[in-house]
Amino acid sequence: MFPSVVRACSKLSRGVVAVGRHSTIKPITAVSARFMSEHKEETDEEFYSRYEAYFNRSDIDGWEVRKAMNDLAGQDAIAEPKVIVAALKACRRLNDYAIAIRFLENVRIKSEIDKSIYPYILQEISPTLQELGIDTPEALGYDKPELALDDVDHIY
Repeated sequence: MFPSVVRACSKLSRGVVAVGRHSTIKPITAVSARFMSEHKEETDEEFYSRYEAYFNRSDIDGWEVRKAMNDLAGQDAIAEPKVIVAALKACRRLNDYAIAIRFLENVRIKSEIDKSIYPYILQEISPTLQELGIDTPEALGYDKPELALDDVDHIY
């Protein structure tokens, strides 16, 4: 059995070499067609409502909250206030204050492209922050580095 397989393979390899030597013989080329599925583009409203529903699940755990927040951080957009409120409520259900503050820090950093975005978001989520007892990163002093030095150009 094995010798017949070796012979068949050697004949195939000789055939490939022979095609390369004779310019009159053209190799057979296969044409492949790629069938793409019909993928519907998700609108912004559908995207944000999907994340809001995800955060509003009652059985969500800490890993899932961190995963969803990481996915939102990777997007080229700032989450809407209703998604931020749902995420903060999920953090409160999990009793995870640290991830709530970290999420607010992420929102602040992402909204630095336009100075009017972060005050608007704070205005929209401030009732929820007061209801849940969550401070903003600015109220905790996280907006200024603790061990920052003065600007070296203005020391003297």
